[in-house]
Amino acid sequence: MCEVIKHSDGIDMEDLCGGAIFQAVELGVFEFIDRIFQASPDLVWSNNQNKRNPLQFAIECRQERIYSLIYRLDKTERNVIGNLADTSNSNMLHMAAMLSPLAKLDNISGAALQMQRELQWFKEVETIVLPRMRDTLNAENLTPRALFTKNHKELVKEGERWMKETATSCTVVGALIITIMFASAFTVPGGNNGETGIPIFLKKKLFLVFIVSDAISLFSSTTSVLMFLGILTSRYAENDFLKSLPTKMIIGLSTLFISIAAMMVAFSSGLFIMVHNKSWIVIPIIFLASVPITLFIWMQFPLLIEIFISTYGGGIFDRKVKP
Repeated sequence: MCEVIKHSDGIDMEDLCGGAIFQAVELGVFEFIDRIFQASPDLVWSNNQNKRNPLQFAIECRQERIYSLIYRLDKTERNVIGNLADTSNSNMLHMAAMLSPLAKLDNISGAALQMQRELQWFKEVETIVLPRMRDTLNAENLTPRALFTKNHKELVKEGERWMKETATSCTVVGALIITIMFASAFTVPGGNNGETGIPIFLKKKLFLVFIVSDAISLFSSTTSVLMFLGILTSRYAENDFLKSLPTKMIIGLSTLFISIAAMMVAFSSGLFIMVHNKSWIVIPIIFLASVPITLFIWMQFPLLIEIFISTYGGGIFDRKVKP
């Protein structure tokens, strides 16, 4: 098709491959779109039946790689393409305000992260269009922001429920760890000297490991509970899903993981102090202590990594595509 385009004079390019372009955009076939636009850059202005060009249609279909081709255009062309309206008088920002296709949302874990991705799309397109386009009304007499709120009302509710359920479960775990670690600090292994109150195993190195890991577990679990309480008491406005709520979830899950790991270290060191004469018990104890840490990493760590990358990673948009 590229060879035909390069050597065809007087042929309507839009009629020749317009249908194929919009099918490729919908399916996310970046390589095809990239080669076609290189062969005939004017095809970026072609329209479908709704008078939407390929880049506008890429926003509607949430195809970020194809949308990133807009950065090949100069600033003037980006402004022009951002101001074009379709048959319903919707501009590029109105299309970003639409709800993503379910197939794209299903690839993201949790309603809160889905809402975050929708906000990232809206904020990204907002940087392309002129400021006055943010207040443009479409055929439904709605601005882009009003349309976004209307279309994402249910997703906000689902995101709030997901956040609260996760925070509630983690708060219970954190509160239990606080209780255990606080009690352990005053009931040290081997007990205290009756006359002075000084711990009997104070001079042992393992006792220092026990005390330090106990303190780390207590402080980190307290931080975790406070973060999850902050999530439970948040106002859950739309923009909170962009940075505020994910950041609290990152801190809460990270400190909860540290508190569980430190608790297992404290338990293992305390038990080893008590049974140091029976070294054959040590290896099974360490193995069993690593089980809950491994389970937490297996079940929750992928979610933590996904939230961190989604919030503080490089983003899904490539602003450095070659001209």
